[in-house]
Amino acid sequence: MSQVWTHIPILAPEIAALLLTNPVGVYVDGTLGLGGHTKFFLDRLAPQARIFGFDKDEEALAMAKERVADARLTAVHASYTQAGEILRQNGFDGADGALFDLGLSSYQLDNPARGFSLLRDGPLDMRFDLSASLTAESIVNEWGLADLERIITQYGEDRNAHAIAMGIMAARRQGPIKTTFALKNIVEQIVRGRGKIHPATQTFQALRIAVNDELGSVERVINSLQSIIKPGGRAAVLTFHSLEDRLVKLRFKEMAAGGAWKLVNKHVIAPSYQEVRANSRSRSAKLRVIERL
Repeated sequence: MSQVWTHIPILAPEIAALLLTNPVGVYVDGTLGLGGHTKFFLDRLAPQARIFGFDKDEEALAMAKERVADARLTAVHASYTQAGEILRQNGFDGADGALFDLGLSSYQLDNPARGFSLLRDGPLDMRFDLSASLTAESIVNEWGLADLERIITQYGEDRNAHAIAMGIMAARRQGPIKTTFALKNIVEQIVRGRGKIHPATQTFQALRIAVNDELGSVERVINSLQSIIKPGGRAAVLTFHSLEDRLVKLRFKEMAAGGAWKLVNKHVIAPSYQEVRANSRSRSAKLRVIERL
């Protein structure tokens, strides 16, 4: 029996209320995932509306098209950084709104074959785009000590980065590190647990960010918002860790200070207590919205 993947869109009513300002408009779902946000939006938009959904993950894209099953959705196998170019290719000068959900989909997290989760043993992959060449396995087995320490420090914000990098270097001399559990076990031997957070969590986060150049993608899409959002339109960004949120917060403040944009919510929007109880994966989510003047 095949696995049935589920995904609960986070802060969907709040995002819809702030983003869907034109019921017949054109919208971008920057990370289509399994289509949860898009389906929620389409239920609230007119028959003339359009959504362009982007995802680097072809498997997720195929499932999203099947689940949404709506002619108003155009699913695109590309990074959300290409949204402006794709809109113009389809005859649109920009979008009325765009959502950039920077989180992993439940499908990616729960599928051990993708290697994102330290709760399930699988290959050390962590690629959003399976056609990309760089994997977590290649980083762990081929990168030098300085680079391993750098990414675990910068992207994992882990004070034990040097010890973990040294542990990885020592372990791989015995043979290649190929699985999530193999890496998890290495970190466990070096770092003791910290309450509810597994000691390897930050290392896994660091590898995932490095494999997919996540912070670079966020920076690029913010820099290209002028080409994606038309005047009067809005961009919403949903972040899940402090590195992303800090980057979005600072860049949005700079844009608003420049006078061409304004902050829609000056204070970050977080999920309600009820939403976190119903979906524990929403607990770290933060929403920021900006409008082009």
